[in-house]
Amino acid sequence: MTREQVYGRRAVHEALRGRREVLELWASERAAATEPWLRDGPRLQVKPERELTDAAGTRDHQGVVAWCEPYRYADSYELVAGERPLVACLDQVTDPRNLGAVARCAEGAGASGIVLPAHGSVRVTPVVCKASAGAVEHLPVAVVPNLARWLKEVKRDDLWVYAAAGDAAQTLWQTDLSGGAAIVFGAEGKGLRPLVRRACDAAVSVPLAGSVASLNVSVAAALLLYEARRQRGANAGDA
Repeated sequence: MTREQVYGRRAVHEALRGRREVLELWASERAAATEPWLRDGPRLQVKPERELTDAAGTRDHQGVVAWCEPYRYADSYELVAGERPLVACLDQVTDPRNLGAVARCAEGAGASGIVLPAHGSVRVTPVVCKASAGAVEHLPVAVVPNLARWLKEVKRDDLWVYAAAGDAAQTLWQTDLSGGAAIVFGAEGKGLRPLVRRACDAAVSVPLAGSVASLNVSVAAALLLYEARRQRGANAGDA
């Protein structure tokens, strides 16, 4: 059976609580003694730190390494099929830590999921799992062959597609994000590809008061997704 690795205490803990099966679990003596939830894991084996480091290929494992069934990617059309979906789309984001950070804030904001293009984008890896603090185990992530085409196919009267762009005249506070929204973020330095940006209904910016020209993609995603959540909460009468 094909197996994928997850390492780090939070990432492995959420994998045990998530949708895919954890097949094998290794822990250092210290982690096994201080993390009681490890005892409930399947086939727990206590190993020396050096074996964990060799298996993970990094010292960043925090004393816990697991092998799981392959990550289950979601259906991109099902992500936007419900009422008022909120989806983060990443265009050409190749840094796994950025994807992990976006996943962590998207899951916290109650987003429907993340959509990635099949080419020129990072997928869910052990580094992504750790950077997301295990959020990818609960948040649907979908991969599409052509992001621009998918955006054109799914947009509708109650689902608008927004390009997150620093040069947009309209700010996040001037934008109605209370309905269905797919917000597209580009990588730092590259921004959105022209075809992807043209597939969007509108562009929205996060205004900057300082001297730095742009925000990290995960910070921009957090601001826009939580603004969407704030607007939805206000409309529902609970904020």
